[in-house]
Amino acid sequence: MIPLKTVEEIKHIRESGLIVAGVLDKLSKAIEPGIKTIDLDRIASDFIHSKKAESAFLGFKGFPKSICVSINNEVIHGIPNSRMVEAGDIVSLDVGVFKDGYYADAAVTVAFGEIKADAERLVNTTREALAKGIEKSVTGNRLGDISWAVQYYTEKSGFSIVRQFVGHGIGRQLHEEPQIPNFGSPGQGPKLKEGMVLAIEPMVNFGGYEVEICNDGWTAVTKDRSLSAHFEHTVAITNNGPVIMTSLE
Repeated sequence: MIPLKTVEEIKHIRESGLIVAGVLDKLSKAIEPGIKTIDLDRIASDFIHSKKAESAFLGFKGFPKSICVSINNEVIHGIPNSRMVEAGDIVSLDVGVFKDGYYADAAVTVAFGEIKADAERLVNTTREALAKGIEKSVTGNRLGDISWAVQYYTEKSGFSIVRQFVGHGIGRQLHEEPQIPNFGSPGQGPKLKEGMVLAIEPMVNFGGYEVEICNDGWTAVTKDRSLSAHFEHTVAITNNGPVIMTSLE
C-alpha cells in the first residue's frame, strides 16, 4: 500500500529536504584539489548535526558513513574513504536526512575541473532525465509514466538506464512503497495521487546498463567500467503539480 501524506507531513519532509539541499550545495562547493571523500563525509555530517538532524544513511542496513560518494564508473553507494578527488572526475553525491520523524533524499553528480565532452553530456542528460520524470509526477498519471519518461529521454540521448536499482516512496521511512523503476511503459502501474511523496532517481551509464557490486558489499560500479551519473529529488505530488522537497529554491 502506498502511504499518502497530509499537508503537515509534507511540511516536515520539506524541512528535511531543505537540509539535504543545503548539504549538497555545501559539498558541491567544497570539492577542491586534494580533498578526500572522507572529508566530504565529515562536512556533510557536521552540517546535518548543526541542523539538529541525522543522516538517513549512517547505519542503514550497516552502511558505515553519512553520505554516499561515487566517482566516475561508480554508480551508487560509494563509501567515503581516503580516496582523493582528481581533476576530470565526475562525483555523485547522495544525501539522506532524518529530522522530526521524516526523511528526505537527493543526489547530484558534479564535475571537478574540466571534464571530457562525453562526460558532460552524460551528466546533463541524467539531470534532464530526472526533470522529465518529475514533469510526469502529476495526479491522474501512472507510475509507469514517470519510468517511461526517464527511460525514453535517456536512451534517445544514446545512454543506458540502470535497472538493478530504482527510486522509491519516502516519508516516515527512508524506503516506502512504491518502487519507482527508471524504465517501463506509459499508462502502467499505480495511479498517482495527491499526497504521494516519491524519491525519483535516474542512474545513467555511458555504456551498458549492467552493474556489479564491489568487495565492500556496497559500491555498485558499471560492469563495463564506463562512466555513470546519478541525480535524485524527493518530490511531493499535489493537485497543483509536483513540488520538489529537496531544492533550496
